[in-house]
Amino acid sequence: MNPIEQIKVKDLTPYASNSRTHSPEQVNQIAASIKEFGFTNPVLIDANGIIIAGHGRVMAAKKLGLDLIPCLRLDHLTPTQIRAYVIADNKLALNAGWDESLLAKELETLKDDIDLTVIGFNESELLEIIGMTEEVGKLKELTIQEPPKMTWVLIGIPTIEFGSINKTIEDIAKTPSTLVEITSNDG
Repeated sequence: MNPIEQIKVKDLTPYASNSRTHSPEQVNQIAASIKEFGFTNPVLIDANGIIIAGHGRVMAAKKLGLDLIPCLRLDHLTPTQIRAYVIADNKLALNAGWDESLLAKELETLKDDIDLTVIGFNESELLEIIGMTEEVGKLKELTIQEPPKMTWVLIGIPTIEFGSINKTIEDIAKTPSTLVEITSNDG
């Protein structure tokens, strides 16, 4: 196998038919990860410096202003193998799953020592996995049993009128919106 080389970012060319997309949010996540942990996963390139795998890492490197990044030249692959591997590298990772119990325990252990968003989970995902926000953590302790007529104002959702409700705040807080205001209309 070839050694890892330090190659100038400007000398790398994205694969023209790369079907994988990277949102600005995801590029920011990759950049935060590189900043926290270093550039730990080399970009895979062909003999001519065309990116086979690592397009998002290259975009993040540009965002961080990095000049040189680690690359591994895969000059043993045929053009057909390169085309297939560009897809396989991304799809095979998506086929993996999580042991959610172990993941929750690991994140719970790490949460006081590191900003968990550098791991790639957004705040709503962290909330779903281990209940990470202080506000929702406090709300989880409350249960509403048949409250008076209430107005719930949620960001991104119109005002909703509830006559009587037998849900816990935790159930309501699991929605992707953020609870902003709770008011009572009974006097």
